[in-house]
Amino acid sequence: MHGPDPLNPHPMDGQPRVGFLKPLVDDPHIEIGDYTYYDDPDGPEHFVAKCVLYHYPFIEDRLVIGRFCAIAAGVRFIMNGANHAMSGLSTYPFNIFGGGWEEGFDAETWADAVRGDTVVGNDVWIGYDATIMPGVTIGDGAVIAAKSVVSRDVPPYAIVAGNPAQTVKRRFDDATVARLLAIGWWNWPPEKISRNLGAIRGGSVDALEEAG
Repeated sequence: MHGPDPLNPHPMDGQPRVGFLKPLVDDPHIEIGDYTYYDDPDGPEHFVAKCVLYHYPFIEDRLVIGRFCAIAAGVRFIMNGANHAMSGLSTYPFNIFGGGWEEGFDAETWADAVRGDTVVGNDVWIGYDATIMPGVTIGDGAVIAAKSVVSRDVPPYAIVAGNPAQTVKRRFDDATVARLLAIGWWNWPPEKISRNLGAIRGGSVDALEEAG
């Protein structure tokens, strides 16, 4: 055997709260890699409804999450639909309620607030109740501490915490990070990952490079 089936929505026997998201999420604007899981006592099948907020199709922004990510209960991805136009005296969205208030609304004033896709790399751990703001990119191997509010990009292999989230530690030095990104073990086929689990779990980049 070479690990669990990434298309099995409930890969842990007796633990229905944990699920691989790729087979559970069917949304053309959400892309999730193999083996990324979500843990929620109400069930992982509620991920989109509970965790991906203000994600309106007409905006066409995407949520992209890589492989082998761990997403804890209470995580929220705030998408661009939450933004309000800030070019006028008021931020109130008069136009969405109609009744004549939609007349004269300049869509460009709102479009200026759209920050693009939200992208989470591979092997990222997002802790309990963390909030990811629109347009953020989280690098491979990063760790987002519980209850953090991530409003800016997170470098690969950084550990961030707080509101707004700040880098509190780098998991490895720059040279090691560069080597890990070049190896990209998360892109290996399952059988290769199985053969080299010891090196992946361990602390030796040399062993990973030899496996590559």
